[in-house]
Amino acid sequence: MATAGPAFADDAPANSSGVTATLDNPGVSVGDKVVIDGANETAGLFELKVDGGGSIKTYCIDLHNHTQANTSYREVTWAESSLAHNNDAGKIRWILEHSYPQVTPASLGANLNVTLTDATAAAATQAAIWHFSDHVDAVPKDEAGRKLTEYLEKSAANVAEPSASLSLGPADVAGHPGESIGPVTVSTNAAKAEVSLAPDAPQGVTVVGKDGKPVTSAVNGTQLFFKVPAGAQPGSAKLNVTAQTTVPIGRAFVSDSKSQTQILAGTSTASVGAVASANWASKGAIPALSAKKDCAKGGVDITAGNKGDEAFAFELAGQKHTVEAGKSETVTVPVAEDQAYDFTIKGPNGFEKRFQGVLDCKTAGSTPTHSATPTPKPSAASAGGSTSGTHGGGGDLAETGSSSSTPVIAGVAIALVVLGGGAVFMLRRKNTAGH
Repeated sequence: MATAGPAFADDAPANSSGVTATLDNPGVSVGDKVVIDGANETAGLFELKVDGGGSIKTYCIDLHNHTQANTSYREVTWAESSLAHNNDAGKIRWILEHSYPQVTPASLGANLNVTLTDATAAAATQAAIWHFSDHVDAVPKDEAGRKLTEYLEKSAANVAEPSASLSLGPADVAGHPGESIGPVTVSTNAAKAEVSLAPDAPQGVTVVGKDGKPVTSAVNGTQLFFKVPAGAQPGSAKLNVTAQTTVPIGRAFVSDSKSQTQILAGTSTASVGAVASANWASKGAIPALSAKKDCAKGGVDITAGNKGDEAFAFELAGQKHTVEAGKSETVTVPVAEDQAYDFTIKGPNGFEKRFQGVLDCKTAGSTPTHSATPTPKPSAASAGGSTSGTHGGGGDLAETGSSSSTPVIAGVAIALVVLGGGAVFMLRRKNTAGH
């Protein structure tokens, strides 16, 4: 039997990323066949719908993990993805900037004296990316595509990681009533971003700039503060920053439901957003907490700050920690690959913050041994229900690592065998009774 497991999401994923998007169809939108270890694989571009409007096109950088239908993805840094340990990550970005869809098939073909279509160019580009992301040799079945893949692999040079389309830092601040709590700095490539206070903020709380005046918009580098009235009861509030912009090519996209990691290849103007929160009290410990996956360390970094006048004591993963007044501490909690984590940290005045997720940092190609057979299909994401995907004949692999129906077929087959066995048993009993 195939059962659906829970999907996990960070406490506030928009804190560290600008775009969230949904992969409706787990198969490629445009692509062609490539050969890996003698088996056929459909390689090419995926298309995701951006929450709030727009779309993005991505390639896979996680060959042997499956895609999940109707799965949410979010923009992250390379350090939070399977590229964290990859010294060739910059070469992948170079390929994205110098191949399809950023460069037309006609231009690519003219450079190589071959004829390319959208499908063959997409497959060849994906094959070259897998060479550096999963360290496999993927060979396009189309001759023109093979020449493009060879050119991209030989020409690729390491380039720097792109900046986020929109992020806020730090994502959590703390302070005392009667003062401006912050700053929260806006980092974005958008010309202008809209700023608003969450509707559930306590009365009298506002968002202001460095000059103490209310703000409703921001640009890259703008510093935002929570202005809390003097004498306010201990509490918290959130601010939202949103914008319309293009996401830089080469940004990584991950899902917390164990759906293969993607990397941005093309985008329309998209809606991006980020959230920051503030916590305040007149006396005692005043904590500020944030979490970030750390693939380089193989765990989750929990940063705890204390803006109060007393020590902040808390328990995390069975260990007790104390952050003195005016100090901060980062604790890395080890988490096994593909393991779900769920941390809840409590503090004074009813303070409580929860961080959930799944650590998905490695590709199957990261292991010492390599097999062209995909890893078993994980459970479907609860956000989308069932998984889907089709397969060709002749020993094809799952489409770009997309989810296979094998476990469902196996479950049905087992059920049929059981039913068939029961039928034979009943027939034999009937025949015996007749004799």
